[in-house]
Amino acid sequence: MSGKEQGAKFPGNKAGKVSLFWTLAGVAALLLFWELASLLFGSALIFPGPLPVLKHFLRLFRDSRFLSSLAYSFVRVIAGMAVSVPLGVACGIAAGLDRRAGAVLRPFFQIVSATPVMSVILICFLFLGAERTPVFTAFLMVFPVMAANTIEGIKRTDPKLRELFAVYRMSRNEALRFLYIPSIAPFVLGGLRSSLSLCWKVVVAAEVLVQPVRSLGAGMQQAKARLETPELFAWTAATVAAAACTQGLLTLAIVLSRRRRRG
Repeated sequence: MSGKEQGAKFPGNKAGKVSLFWTLAGVAALLLFWELASLLFGSALIFPGPLPVLKHFLRLFRDSRFLSSLAYSFVRVIAGMAVSVPLGVACGIAAGLDRRAGAVLRPFFQIVSATPVMSVILICFLFLGAERTPVFTAFLMVFPVMAANTIEGIKRTDPKLRELFAVYRMSRNEALRFLYIPSIAPFVLGGLRSSLSLCWKVVVAAEVLVQPVRSLGAGMQQAKARLETPELFAWTAATVAAAACTQGLLTLAIVLSRRRRRG
């Protein structure tokens, strides 16, 4: 088989290599700008460069306090998602199929959307304490996102299919199982991806304010109080890496699930 035939048979290989090249180029450019910015400020206390941050980042993984903080923050993120995702989808289905349910839930969505995150964190802290506030705040922020995505998925359901189900007098459970759930699935998956990133941001922001004993946010706050700017950057980098890993695991789970259904 000639080279041209191989390229025609596997067109995705070349595109994948090009994408990887430009991704690495973007990472290199980002590191270069970071280094130039640190040289411009001229002080690691104000804006450290990549190498000092990398040294502190690697040092963190030898610290048991950091590992326990990472584990507790991860559990809070998972707990927030575990509560908000099913409730958001269930309420979204109810609101999408019943106008009365939608009217009841609309004020709650509007209030949560308009309220600053910091205000939510401080108010929750008064009632729930430091350990529960990050989880409940994550729930309040993620729940409307999942519900809104679910409602949008129901609205985008093919009207011809709706008419077909009505003509054949399918039950509500059958319509939900075979019509609406397949229709909302892409919207729910999209909401999961965006909600997971949002959940990490909200949980860590709440941890910075209320400072639970073991948390990434408390580590950031303590590094800032000691004026250890490279360590603060390292805690931030660790948070970004943890969020990226969970996003990657979610994407992998979605891909494997789709392959099983097709296969």
